[in-house]
Amino acid sequence: MQASSSILRKRTIFIRKNRSKEEARPLAWSGFSHKRGEWAAVGVSIEEAIQIVPSPRQMAWQEMEFYGFIHFGMNTFTGRQWGTGEEDPQLFQPKELDAAQWVAVCKEAGMTGVILTCKHHDGFCLWPSAYTTHSVRSAPWRGGQGDVVREVAEACRAQGLKFGVYLSPWDRNAPTYGDSPAYNRYFQLQLTELLTQYGEIFCVWLDGACGEGRNGKKQVYDWDGTYRLVRELQPGAVIAVCGPDVRWCGNEAGHTRRSEWSVVPAAMRDTEKVQADSQQADDPAWARRLTAEDEDLGSRAVLAQAERAIWYPAEVDVSIRPQWFYDPADDDQVKSAEALVELFERSVGGNSALLLNVPPDTRGKIHERDAAALRELGVRLRRTYGRDLAAGAAVWASHAERDAVAVHVTDGRRDTYWSPPAGVEQAELVVDLGEPVEFDRVMLQEFIQGAGQRIEGFELWGQ
Repeated sequence: MQASSSILRKRTIFIRKNRSKEEARPLAWSGFSHKRGEWAAVGVSIEEAIQIVPSPRQMAWQEMEFYGFIHFGMNTFTGRQWGTGEEDPQLFQPKELDAAQWVAVCKEAGMTGVILTCKHHDGFCLWPSAYTTHSVRSAPWRGGQGDVVREVAEACRAQGLKFGVYLSPWDRNAPTYGDSPAYNRYFQLQLTELLTQYGEIFCVWLDGACGEGRNGKKQVYDWDGTYRLVRELQPGAVIAVCGPDVRWCGNEAGHTRRSEWSVVPAAMRDTEKVQADSQQADDPAWARRLTAEDEDLGSRAVLAQAERAIWYPAEVDVSIRPQWFYDPADDDQVKSAEALVELFERSVGGNSALLLNVPPDTRGKIHERDAAALRELGVRLRRTYGRDLAAGAAVWASHAERDAVAVHVTDGRRDTYWSPPAGVEQAELVVDLGEPVEFDRVMLQEFIQGAGQRIEGFELWGQ
């Protein structure tokens, strides 16, 4: 339980678990459940759903909670958000590029990693790829000897943040785009470069933008081959959005669901559906769209209609500015620290990870206004969540399993937990803080790595 300012001043906290997805004794699964993380049936029962747990790579990713997106590239210098692929590499000249500053700003905000747009839809590569001349190798920056990917990866390692890569499947510069087999080989060769030359990668972020090639044919991506390549070269990396590990929340506006389930119908992982729902044109209004048709993804009623269920947790991706790449017109529209705190608590506090985009400017630096807002965000998060006021507090439970006792709630360990026995639909916890304490936040988490997602509701009192 975490604390900050003075909305409540209480000594004792009562927590009632109203209802759980727990109608049969859970089995001791430490990895995936039956059928490698999914259940095959006509209608998924609650007994089946609670046995679905995250893979080790998903669990490592979920513990990160909050990390940064760095949109930087040719678009930074052209004023476009989606390039044409015909841009002159000579335009790329960030004379003050400082990757260490980018990472420091993200770290100060409380982020745990950084994902870099190594290649966007225009096809310009931020590393000297051996498979195209449309890259930093042909730019005046660093005399044609520069490598943005390497500088960011090394800055992350130096400052203790994880590093991830975004590689756009759509490439409007590649001559082979539209010749599906040829382009898929090209894409996977470039992905191999990123996965073998820059150390450990925590995430490969793939979006679903897709268009026609110069031959007038629409490209058909080899998703399965791409997934196999990532699993072979970076087995610890999650594959996000158009991938099997991390689910896109469905919008780029920062909208979150009231209940964000991690166990969802397997159809949610249908790559073609994700691709069809992805942005397919340079339309600023698209990023602000909201849709409510998929508001409920994992309730009992939804799972009862599903053939299979999987662990497929959500990620909220949103930019600190109205646009993804830097535009000086947005300098007075940077999200405030207050707005960022609210976004953090809705997304991370609502069972999603938060991917916050912070675009460097044409100098190659995070703009001062963005940096100031992120610095204040970090201050507020540390002030609010930096101290656990319930650490070591006495705890009583109305019901408890033999190896999942109440004291585990306040022992500060991630590998212990409290649980009532199977069949108990309502249980209570009482946390005695020892003296009156002022707080305005309570953080409750589930032991998802061993017991999956079970809690459907809770009530909280203080006295």
